Amino acid sequence: MKTTNKSLKSLDSFIDEQYGKKGTEKRDTFEEGYEEFKLGVLLQQARLSQGMTQEELAEKCGTNKGYISRVENNIKDIRISTLRKIVEVGLGGHLNLSINV
Repeated sequence: MKTTNKSLKSLDSFIDEQYGKKGTEKRDTFEEGYEEFKLGVLLQQARLSQGMTQEELAEKCGTNKGYISRVENNIKDIRISTLRKIVEVGLGGHLNLSINV
């Protein structure tokens, strides 16, 4: 028999509770930070799926391990041209960007 924990909340309701509804200043700040965080995680996952270390990726795309680490950990902002180089040259992938209005 399957039991449910009625005190569990969905991620959406938790975020609403902690940061307010979409469109509020606090929520917008959270969402912006999340997108930046997500980029670092995506790069890290792509690197790991290729079986590469940060040092190997840095060498392939002409940067250093510390830079890759700072981008993956959302400590360093990254230019689109550098991101493209990391993705296309370093990881052998293709960078897709989109704008939603």
